[in-house]
Amino acid sequence: MAKTKTIYVYLLCFFVCSSVTGQDLIGKIKIQKEEQYTRQCVKELYDSQVGVRETGGFNRGPYVEMYLASVDLGPGYAWCAAFVSWCYQNAGVDAPRSGWVPSYALKDKWIYQRGKFQLQKPQSGDVFLIWYNSVNRPAHIGFVDEWNEDWVISVEGNTNDNGSREGDGVYRKRRLKKQIWVVSNFVRSSDRQVLRTDN
Repeated sequence: MAKTKTIYVYLLCFFVCSSVTGQDLIGKIKIQKEEQYTRQCVKELYDSQVGVRETGGFNRGPYVEMYLASVDLGPGYAWCAAFVSWCYQNAGVDAPRSGWVPSYALKDKWIYQRGKFQLQKPQSGDVFLIWYNSVNRPAHIGFVDEWNEDWVISVEGNTNDNGSREGDGVYRKRRLKKQIWVVSNFVRSSDRQVLRTDN
């Protein structure tokens, strides 16, 4: 009789634990699918803007002014961060609503810092920041489209063929990975594990 009760208790524990684990797994799969969908939306938005150019003056034009208006700025302001914010807003991503690049340098969102760590491989929809010693802060931002061993395919606003932070449009670029200071993940930031530490 005691053996039978023990077996029933073990079976009950097994089924309860299996049920919870199954629900957790279903929840994780659902989150992953939602993240993939969101990343696809962000990518479609920024891809759709490649080729936009300033018109009518420096940091001006209908699209540029639309990006700036999304962060409550008027014509004439630098707009790389406003472009990022506009894409995130339209994809429903919870990210800073700001035209100020350092607003996106939130340490709890960092997944990569040059020479220090990589918590997860950056993906399309993550944002990169470039540090400028001349102003002692991150001063340019754009989207990671592809992350490779030595270089990154990006889509970024307010740049040009030379990769300036004061350019004339939205460009798809190929940048050396060593140019990237930090990559932030605003699409999803949980369940991170350290993949590699650089020294």
